[in-house]
Amino acid sequence: MRTRLGTIGLLGCMLACLLAGTPAQAQSYPNRPITIVVPAAPGGVSDVMARLVAQRLQTAWGQQVIVENRGGANHAIGAAMVGKAAPDGHTMMVAAETVFVINPTLHSGKLPYDISDFAPVTGLVRINQGLLAHPSLPANNIAELIALARQKPGEITYGSSGLGAAGHVNVALLESMSGIKLSPIHYRGATPALNDVLAGHIMLTSVSLSASVPPYRAGKAKMLAVGSAKRLPDLPEVPATAETVPGYEAVTWFGLFTTNGTPREIIGRINAEMRGLFADQVFIDRTIAPNMFESMVSTPEQFAEFIKADSAKWSKVLREANIKVD
Repeated sequence: MRTRLGTIGLLGCMLACLLAGTPAQAQSYPNRPITIVVPAAPGGVSDVMARLVAQRLQTAWGQQVIVENRGGANHAIGAAMVGKAAPDGHTMMVAAETVFVINPTLHSGKLPYDISDFAPVTGLVRINQGLLAHPSLPANNIAELIALARQKPGEITYGSSGLGAAGHVNVALLESMSGIKLSPIHYRGATPALNDVLAGHIMLTSVSLSASVPPYRAGKAKMLAVGSAKRLPDLPEVPATAETVPGYEAVTWFGLFTTNGTPREIIGRINAEMRGLFADQVFIDRTIAPNMFESMVSTPEQFAEFIKADSAKWSKVLREANIKVD
């Protein structure tokens, strides 16, 4: 309870930081190249979204925008870099919920950053996860996977994008709710884990639909289930895990952040550009719809409140499921 209350308190600081601002700084912003940090390996959703954000800002402002991948330590290395940057909007981060929701619960007191180091700008996208399997796995759905795992406890391998990352806790939650035991193998990003499933080095991975649907439709892997509460219109043949394990969901989200203390006017300028990007029909048709993304664009204050609520939810889930990082 102490950890949970402390995490929620820090999230409150994120909301409070949005109230400060220096108009003079905002008028001259940006006055040098901007860096967008991705605290994960290249190729994943956060990397793709960061490059789309960078393209939009560079076109709008005529200032160079650099995307820098700083993966490692379950996203903590890149996050710490942004948390310690100058609070002037020239350093940003596109990150998954892992940084703000999962890490503070699983790694309490051991992170090189605090949630209060950041100012939320806006949510970007919400994505349902797909549970992808190598064709050689003798299971074609969740019920068959559960039955197989009970016959071979700890023998079926799955890859995650890092210890405590979404792909890890989503599968760990499935283990807890279905009473099975799988064997995790942790990578420095979702893409390496997915590649090893396709190569047959590991059997499973829980990864975003934008990454899992292409190999599934190409016949290179099996999609055992989707993590949405119900079947999706675009994948009607693939069952939701919740059909077999009631109440189960595997969803991840990505947002845009900058350093705490950044003037409110600067955050507002960035937020306005993101609203423009997500209102662009070409962007919707080329990026949002094909990847089955759901827009999360909002005001900074709304995004901060969303993170606060999501943190409370997941801290409860992780505690009740007894999911721990040894």
